[in-house]
Amino acid sequence: MKRNVKLLCALACALVLCLSSCVGANVDEITLSPAETASQTPTGEPSPGEPTSEAPTSTPSDGETDAPTEETTAAAPEETTKGETPAPGALTLEQKVAQLFIIAPEQLDPACVTSLTDAAREKLLARCPGGLILFYRNLSTPDALRTFTKALKEASPIAPILSVDEEGGTVARIANADFGVKKYASMGAVGDTGDPENAREAGVTIGAYLRDFGFDLDFAPVADVNSNPYNPVIGRRAFSSDPDLVAKMDRAFIEGMHAAGVKTCLKHFPGHGDTAGDTHEGFVLLDKTLSELYEVELIPFMENLHRTDAVMVAHVNVPSVSGDERPATLSREVVTGLLREKLGFSGLVITDSLQMGAIVNTYGAAEAALLAFEAGCDLLLLPEDYDAAFDAILSAVKSGRVSMAWLDASVDRILRAKGMS
Repeated sequence: MKRNVKLLCALACALVLCLSSCVGANVDEITLSPAETASQTPTGEPSPGEPTSEAPTSTPSDGETDAPTEETTAAAPEETTKGETPAPGALTLEQKVAQLFIIAPEQLDPACVTSLTDAAREKLLARCPGGLILFYRNLSTPDALRTFTKALKEASPIAPILSVDEEGGTVARIANADFGVKKYASMGAVGDTGDPENAREAGVTIGAYLRDFGFDLDFAPVADVNSNPYNPVIGRRAFSSDPDLVAKMDRAFIEGMHAAGVKTCLKHFPGHGDTAGDTHEGFVLLDKTLSELYEVELIPFMENLHRTDAVMVAHVNVPSVSGDERPATLSREVVTGLLREKLGFSGLVITDSLQMGAIVNTYGAAEAALLAFEAGCDLLLLPEDYDAAFDAILSAVKSGRVSMAWLDASVDRILRAKGMS
């Protein structure tokens, strides 16, 4: 009898150990494998509202967030060196949400314009964003810029992506600040030569000085097709009115940038070249069928999605794809349905600035950020109110409106772009 009791006890202990090993995995440590991330057809993409293996907390009331709980917060993060990129499983929930944002230094502290302030350093420690973007106002001298970008990286507990708009031509923050670098009249002028080698040279040249100044990502090249002479926003920023030539020039520019060690971002998906309005000001309609988009606007993107690191989505409204009046940035049909699923893009998806008229005229900072993230955008560029946007997504994850799997998929892509193997 005693022998049977001992045997039963041993079996029970083994069963308990087995069950605990099956259910004890921390969901925050589950990330996509390199094969899954590199797949050109992400068939298993989670949806924002999929149930998570973590029990959701109650929905927070407006203006407040729940205190972290064992159900919604990852295990205590491993100690990391400032400026380094930790493993995904080492991030807390709050750190993961912060990785979704690219903000300006002034959004850390209004006084953080050309040099790092103590207040900005504290904000970096509290809510370190996934990336930072610099503008003309952040440039004083070449040496000051190098010091500034270095300080921003070293003060960040998680290495940020430092980005800039440097297309060449009218949109070139560094070149137009008279920093002694080569200037280009426009990418349209480069396209006029008909020689992709000239675009490659531009990519190498621009990439080299951006790298020297501490930047990781350039919001270029422009993949728009300059097909509407009355377009007020693209024009000669595009390489050409010929979509095939634009595709060739984009490819060469990307290859040049990569040779210089800087990441690229094709823009503005699904195409801003044949519009009569400016999304900086307000609502802009791209009144084309999906078939028409495939014939012109989408060609440069389709030819280069496997080459670029990121794609920026425009705030244009494409009712033939979205089925409503939402800007493409906030449309799951455009971002996930078209860009990810139909075209097979597996890299970073970035919104155009969320401070533009097409967004702020209709949506608040919190709503715009949440809708863009639910649509499938990984990085939310320049929310009008960083704290409000951060809190909105944090609350949505805690309440279960956005699944942890959806958040982890984006964070995994962001961290991989920062150099994770």
